[in-house]
Amino acid sequence: MDFQAQKKDIQRRMEGALEVLHREFGGLRTGRASTSLLDPITVDAYGQQMPMNQVGTVGVPEPRMLTVQVWDKGLVASVEKAIRDSDLGLNPASDGQLVRIPIPALNEERRAEIAKIAGKYAEETRVAVRNVRRHAMDELKKAEKDGDISKDEHHDYDVETQELTDDYVKKIDEAFHNKEQEIMQV
Repeated sequence: MDFQAQKKDIQRRMEGALEVLHREFGGLRTGRASTSLLDPITVDAYGQQMPMNQVGTVGVPEPRMLTVQVWDKGLVASVEKAIRDSDLGLNPASDGQLVRIPIPALNEERRAEIAKIAGKYAEETRVAVRNVRRHAMDELKKAEKDGDISKDEHHDYDVETQELTDDYVKKIDEAFHNKEQEIMQV
């Protein structure tokens, strides 16, 4: 059994979970406009669901305003509907093929709600990382049982896997702490 190759795979999978968390955090609204705010929104276009950035150019002309320059005039209404139906609390207005989306200021209650959602995302990511660890531990048990590794190697690899897991859980906690501060900042 090549533990170094397995360790790289474990690291790759944990890193993937962390990247997903960063993308989800990007979609959470703070008081400022960000193009990543519209990333989770899909638009009903040409009979299928398409990401916002595939039907128009998303821009930030000012700190509390987003714009979507829709490429196909026939999709303007679909883009507006998709933004309105998302649970981001945004109210778009179109001007020809340009959809303007003002970003309202967040009240304390909404900030707490968004921070709670961020906490949920962080916990889901911690669970994903722990699942990667559990899977790796199962593989190690199997390898020891099959005689591929010794009991001592199993113990050493267990310790390394746990350290990797702790490292990623710490990164998740830091990302959550930073996002929470960003959300609560008035």
